[in-house]
Amino acid sequence: MKQKNSILLTLTVASLVTGSLIGAGILALPIKTGLSGFIPSLCGMAVICAAMLFTATILAREATESKDPNFHYATMYKKYLGPFGKWIAIFANLIVLYGLLTAYLTGAATVISKFFNFEVTSDWVLLAFFLLMTSLLLAGISIIRKYNAVLMVILWGAFALIAYLTAGYVETKNLLYTDWSYLPASIPLIVTAFYFHNIIPSCCKAVNWDYRTIRITLLVGILIGFIMYAVWVYLAVGALPLEGEQYSLMYAFNHNYPATIPLSQRINLPLFTYGSLIFALFAITTSYIACGLGLMAFIKDLAVNHFHVKNKYFVIVSSFIPPLVISLIYPNVFLKALDIVGGVGIVILFGILPCIIALMKAKRMISRIFCVLILLLFSGLFGLEIMKEFGILKVKPHVRYWDSMKSLFDHDLHK
Repeated sequence: MKQKNSILLTLTVASLVTGSLIGAGILALPIKTGLSGFIPSLCGMAVICAAMLFTATILAREATESKDPNFHYATMYKKYLGPFGKWIAIFANLIVLYGLLTAYLTGAATVISKFFNFEVTSDWVLLAFFLLMTSLLLAGISIIRKYNAVLMVILWGAFALIAYLTAGYVETKNLLYTDWSYLPASIPLIVTAFYFHNIIPSCCKAVNWDYRTIRITLLVGILIGFIMYAVWVYLAVGALPLEGEQYSLMYAFNHNYPATIPLSQRINLPLFTYGSLIFALFAITTSYIACGLGLMAFIKDLAVNHFHVKNKYFVIVSSFIPPLVISLIYPNVFLKALDIVGGVGIVILFGILPCIIALMKAKRMISRIFCVLILLLFSGLFGLEIMKEFGILKVKPHVRYWDSMKSLFDHDLHK
């Protein structure tokens, strides 16, 4: 009986990890990774999944050792790296949370505008979504938490529906395309897709600070997420052509569209259209709620404990106005925002810094070598993203190569 309860607890907490993974990032994943091809995407996801799991176990070990219900990453980094480490963590977390809210707002505005063919500008749609979601968030936090499980069930049900309908449109020639040189450009988004680390302290508390149990739980949760991502990328990349003026990966990439928009145009079935709308909006809504709650808690802690400001309106304004302003100024920033979140914020906060701590505590040479390798991976990703943002490095998909490859495939098929 005890063993059955332990397994049930592991699966329950693992589902929280998977639910945290399956957010707005899944909407962008096939668009950005698909430009490098399905096989490169799968390899990139496998490497980043393993690296993010590694840093998650490092953070879980710190949380279980402290057994502190109020465990904070900034405090942990200060313990090992001093005040500099604490403020780097604070800065990186602000990039993550502000960047994600910006992506959710711009993504929701795009999805709603395209689905309903609104003649009004997307700015008004974005503002309406912002006011609705933020008002609900501020007015009914307890209600939202109570029914969050229902929202996740609907989200997963919609995902299963659109995945089933997409399967019949997969074409082999789309899956054969590869552009390994473009893979580094999609890695920051993959990092964002495998981000769940902010809920690790809560997960550790749920399993009574048992490090062995939380390691298994994290592994199960992230593996389920990886399988869902792999299936989704396979279906979307297989169903969508690389180029085209309506429903292609390149068109969606150039217009900062989530994957559900070109897929709706490609499949053109009412059931898929409504299913994709539900999936996209629920993915964005659940992510917006979780991120908004996390940001308010973070800003409140920052205001009270570091700036000695105890004003709830300051917390609300500081939490939600910056991403709203950025979204209104840059309404087509959905993919770009997710890139910056992954390539800068998450890579620093949940990649580089945990690896430094693991390296400081490693006792065996093999452990030190492994820590260094993962540290170099995340440091390299950070360097690449910085060079991209400052225009030093420009990576573009090889469209002409795809044109010639497609012609050869069609020629062999006709023969």
